Amino acid sequence: MAILGTILKKGIKLRETLEQDYTSPYELQKKELSKLLISARNTQFGREYDFVSVLESFRNHGGHDFLEKFKANVPVCDYEKMNTDWWHKIREGEEDVCWPGKTKFFALSSGTSGAASKYIPVTKDMIRQIRRTGTRHIYTLSKYDLPDKFFQSGMLMLGGSTSLNFSGNYYYGDLSGITTGQLPLWVQGFSRPTPKIKKNKDWAAKLDEIVESAPKWNIGMIVGVPAWMQILLERIIERYHVKDIHEIWPNLQAFVHGGVSFEPYKKGFEKLLGKPVHYIETYLASEGFLAFQSEPNKKSMRLVLNNGIFYEFVPFNDKNFSPDGVLVDNPETVMIDGVEEGKDYALLISTCAGAWRYQIGDTVKIVDKRNSEIIITGRTKHFLSLCGEHLSVDNMNHAIEVAAEEMNISVKEFTVTGVPDGTLFSHKWYVGTDDEVDSTALCERIDAQLKVVNDDYAVERKHALKNVTLEILPTSVFYDWMRSEGKEGGQSKFPRVLKGKHLSSWIDFLSKQPKKF
Repeated sequence: MAILGTILKKGIKLRETLEQDYTSPYELQKKELSKLLISARNTQFGREYDFVSVLESFRNHGGHDFLEKFKANVPVCDYEKMNTDWWHKIREGEEDVCWPGKTKFFALSSGTSGAASKYIPVTKDMIRQIRRTGTRHIYTLSKYDLPDKFFQSGMLMLGGSTSLNFSGNYYYGDLSGITTGQLPLWVQGFSRPTPKIKKNKDWAAKLDEIVESAPKWNIGMIVGVPAWMQILLERIIERYHVKDIHEIWPNLQAFVHGGVSFEPYKKGFEKLLGKPVHYIETYLASEGFLAFQSEPNKKSMRLVLNNGIFYEFVPFNDKNFSPDGVLVDNPETVMIDGVEEGKDYALLISTCAGAWRYQIGDTVKIVDKRNSEIIITGRTKHFLSLCGEHLSVDNMNHAIEVAAEEMNISVKEFTVTGVPDGTLFSHKWYVGTDDEVDSTALCERIDAQLKVVNDDYAVERKHALKNVTLEILPTSVFYDWMRSEGKEGGQSKFPRVLKGKHLSSWIDFLSKQPKKF
């Protein structure tokens, strides 16, 4: 690690990073789409949708002829369409379906709790994409004011098991388990936990093993989903009767996180620290490594534009989406050069794993167009708009963060539901905290903050949105429900909005709990 530290401290960058720094986003993305289409032109998918004719349109000078041809030839796909029409063939052993060659791995999408697992293809090219982007991300550490001891310490990655399941034609498991087993040797040398612990499929047993080994390791960086990382640190502190995690890992300087907004967890997380750490956000999905925080003290992430992924941006509005968040046929889409700052977009991606115009399900906001900087604002189906309030997960996270700060409490989990209320509508909040708090006062503060950040919400609170209620629950209830749904593990996240069968499951689960809260 000392040699790596020397490299990082000097701030050496990779060629791909320099290319993105000095090339227009439009040119990078045009080139990336061309490369993807050339690679896949002779696959079953490429022949079906005539990739060759799309490629011919790239010869036209300037403009977006190639994009319009691509959109005209290739339909927008969600998981159900890709799986039903194409990806099932890959699992049956067929080659050259959506990407050249045979696909050896499938990632079980973590998604949000209660959702059925999805099998996302992970090709050799996608593994290389994740490795290259991960290395580029590591190189950004040169921009942080980090002591020499940090660069001589290890990295704890809290993820899924590296022991994958085998179907006869392919291996499947958590993406973190697939990629960890494919990491370069120089990374594996300072990665923790040990290979034996990484293989453990029993999540509870894995946490126990990490807790017992914790004092043996010199950890400078921790990587994982905030909720599960917080649980791990709490258990280590309790096990060794220390005040904070820095008594165990004095060189801990950075927490790399992703999957959900960190802000609701921040206050509780910092209670576990003896000194400040750097919080570094990433956007690593089952479909690829899309973006990462490139500089300290930023709340945005930079899209990776030249590494195996082509992006289309769908304006997140009533024209393109139904009230339930379902994408219409032939939606409006723009490239990276056509986005507007401050607006929400749903993402479509085409990738080197054979996803084509694929709706990933996330919504993002462009905060810096010149540098292609985004923030994740939520999920297309995880928002509330019963009567036009257009309440996003980003709105919810902000309201929780401000209210928790004002009331000096730590909110580790929450979810929101929408329900009919006579001829009108109401919202019901379930908030997970282990602090003493007045539920009515917390509800009023959240409601007030939402009126500030969302004009539509403020209007509807005067009209169709009749009432807002809130129930306080112990944090453990949220994790117990996730466990009951088979969604316990490093990549699982509690949904911020509950609808349909997931809401029914939650209500039924709560009704069976002992009345201790």
